[in-house]
Amino acid sequence: MENPKEIRWRQRFENFQKAFLKLKEAIEDFNKLDELAKEGLIQRFEYTYELAWKTIKDYLENQQVEAGFPRDVIKQAFKYNVIDNGEVWFNMHNQRNLLTHTYDEENFNKALQLIRFNYYEHLEKLYNYLKNEYWSN
Repeated sequence: MENPKEIRWRQRFENFQKAFLKLKEAIEDFNKLDELAKEGLIQRFEYTYELAWKTIKDYLENQQVEAGFPRDVIKQAFKYNVIDNGEVWFNMHNQRNLLTHTYDEENFNKALQLIRFNYYEHLEKLYNYLKNEYWSN
């Protein structure tokens, strides 16, 4: 019988993969998006980020590394080379929290630029790392 932690991280990865590919689609079509669709892109980022850190958490737990809260997960992911830039991930976490609790046009436009030109790249790196791990076993 498979390890329950292995099953859990693989299931979480499959959900993260679906979310990431939806975000990728929005990023690739960015110049065609109207304001409502750009709001949707931000929402896709929010749930993709949420699934990303939870997938990392489950992956690390399957590797016998404990981390409970998002900041702990980011620290451990950086320590074990799952991600290559902990600072960007901390910024991503803070931005995601800011977007959830406040809205103004300046934050909206700043978030779009950060997601498009910075955060997406790091989510893609994570996706490729985890996809490789998923298929290597």
